[in-house]
Amino acid sequence: MRGLKAVWRGAVALLAGLVLAVPAVAQQVGYVLGPDDTISVAVYGQTDAGVQTRIKPDGTIVMPLIGSVQASGQTVITLADLVKKKLVSGGYFKDPIVNVEVGAYVSKTVNVAGKVGNPGLYPLDRNYRVLELLLKAGWVKDQGANFVYLRRADGKETRLETEALVRGALDKDPYLQPGDTLYVPDAETFYVYGQINKPGALPILPGMTVRQALALAGGVTATGNDKKIGLYRVGSKEKDEIELDALVQKNDILVIKERLF
Repeated sequence: MRGLKAVWRGAVALLAGLVLAVPAVAQQVGYVLGPDDTISVAVYGQTDAGVQTRIKPDGTIVMPLIGSVQASGQTVITLADLVKKKLVSGGYFKDPIVNVEVGAYVSKTVNVAGKVGNPGLYPLDRNYRVLELLLKAGWVKDQGANFVYLRRADGKETRLETEALVRGALDKDPYLQPGDTLYVPDAETFYVYGQINKPGALPILPGMTVRQALALAGGVTATGNDKKIGLYRVGSKEKDEIELDALVQKNDILVIKERLF
């Protein structure tokens, strides 16, 4: 089990490296500017013609020479082209080189909360799928569940399995939208006590069987009997014995009984 977990973590680390390696320029392509974003507009060779400013609530910025410009709804490329056209049509320059860069992405963000490495607000500086943003946020902690809730701005909520995300199931790894929230809850747990080496509450891994649960709990003690395991399950009658290949469910209580000599 430890070997499989190591392979899993290695795959996640590799994917994280790929996401973090995306150049900053590539991340800005396609971002649609909005109110409260901070941008810099530079006209090469003409320092007095540029500006560093925040986009106003009405979506405009004020530029030297040409005045008010509608920035909201533009990308950095289309805004640079718009500013250039206004400078040319106003007779200020013949063929200016205009560059626009985003200083702070504010208008379009996603909330990442719960059991992740670095919870917080993340800008949608390009199109992100759920997996990509979880990796940027430091991935799921050991105490986190093996699923994540995606809550849209309209209140609609979807549960996504992290295993499906990592396996590349694109139909189960949607693109994020402004105002979305990703929430990773605490891992679902089971409880084990009695003749077991590490009693207590433990996380349920995907597809975990009773046999695997016992291994995670350090195995049965020398006086324990893995053929005599009691099961207490919410909504069901107590079972004196349970098969080792049975699946563990949330809040199950496993009781390892003593061996009779």
